[in-house]
Amino acid sequence: MKLERIIWREIVLIELEILFYTGCILAVLGSLAAVAGPGVKDPIVRIFNTEIAAIGVSLIFLIYNHTLALMTFIAATAVITLILLRAITRLEEMGADV
Repeated sequence: MKLERIIWREIVLIELEILFYTGCILAVLGSLAAVAGPGVKDPIVRIFNTEIAAIGVSLIFLIYNHTLALMTFIAATAVITLILLRAITRLEEMGADV
């Protein structure tokens, strides 16, 4: 029984490490994609570039608390989408080639 608990604990720790490192990689790659995003013409691609970073941050928070991860993902997605859509609308009003 004690050996099963030790094995189970090791499996859980490995899963948490995988989630943490995957979240860090997605956060870094998403941030780099968001920086390179203004050169992209398609607004949908710009939104996807920022969503990658939001998913990475959510995976990092998922290690600590599931509710915190879900609230962070929903809030980050809503704010980023509103900002990008407003920026795209303003650029189109000014006549810029978006």
